[in-house]
Amino acid sequence: MDKLKKDQKDEYATSFAAICLYDGGADITSEQIGTLLEATGNTEVAAFYPIIFANFLTAEKISKMIVSPVSGGGGGGGGGGGGAAAGEEEAAEPQKEEEVEEAPPAVDMFGGGDGGDY
Repeated sequence: MDKLKKDQKDEYATSFAAICLYDGGADITSEQIGTLLEATGNTEVAAFYPIIFANFLTAEKISKMIVSPVSGGGGGGGGGGGGAAAGEEEAAEPQKEEEVEEAPPAVDMFGGGDGGDY
């Protein structure tokens, strides 16, 4: 945390305060965020951060961010799943084959379908 700039620390403190309020079931308001920031000793946070975060981070949005996967870079894929037990393999329903839609035949947009030079 020592390597972070002041505005980055302010953002972290404010977002953690909003998440704490969400986790505690309290209303996420700028006043509540400010109160929590003061109680945790984060008195140097710029006054506009609690207002911005309270307007953006509603309880619904926080729960959506927590539950939904994050898209982004990431590492390699996970390892293959372990083999199923003998009884489980037979009980699995057969998978339905997906229908593959074929592309329409290619059309030469510039005429010249005779194979000559363009």
